Amino acid sequence: MPIDPGPTRWLLPTPRPDDGDLVASGGDLEPSTLLAAYRRGLFPMPVELDSHEMCWWSPVRRGILPLDGLRVSRSLRASVRRLEVRVDSAFADVVRACADPDRDSRWINEPVVAGYTRLHELGWAHSVETWQDGELVGGLYGVTIGGLFAGESMFSRATDASKVALVHLVDLLRDEDDADRRLLDTQWQTPHLASLGIVEIPRREYLRLLEVALELPAPRAFG
Repeated sequence: MPIDPGPTRWLLPTPRPDDGDLVASGGDLEPSTLLAAYRRGLFPMPVELDSHEMCWWSPVRRGILPLDGLRVSRSLRASVRRLEVRVDSAFADVVRACADPDRDSRWINEPVVAGYTRLHELGWAHSVETWQDGELVGGLYGVTIGGLFAGESMFSRATDASKVALVHLVDLLRDEDDADRRLLDTQWQTPHLASLGIVEIPRREYLRLLEVALELPAPRAFG
């Protein structure tokens, strides 16, 4: 069972109808702050990679993946059969790979790495990894609170490696009896994510779905 870090010392905002994607800045990345933020529909991301000031976002158009909407091509199905998938066996390595300085549009800095590592140690953050011949070749990580899985980032060093991790994550969430009320959050929709079935919904709708999802138990795979 996840360990409750207690309340945050910060007063976090609830997104208002007239807010843009960026809702607030400041605070910290302590586990209590991160959990309180996700429960309000917020997530952290620095504007500048080398800045230690954190910004808190709640996109007006939120990206989510309906669990019955994942698009799996024939080639991706072949990759699913080819690659091994594990859960929570290399969380720190996944986060570090997502923070690789050679990646384009990298936003994960050292405070982010430290914050989510602490969250993982308490049982709230999880990784889904793909392996080939004993080598980590892809994966994703995110935060689970009840029926919410808030995806943070993914990486790939082999064809379809991150997509295979996503397929496995969706399978884990769909295996729950209350899968129709669970929420897989991807923050934003990009053309790449849209090709996999990620859709955009208004923030108000996201917050409604979030309220329902938070009442559910965590997935058995992450228990």
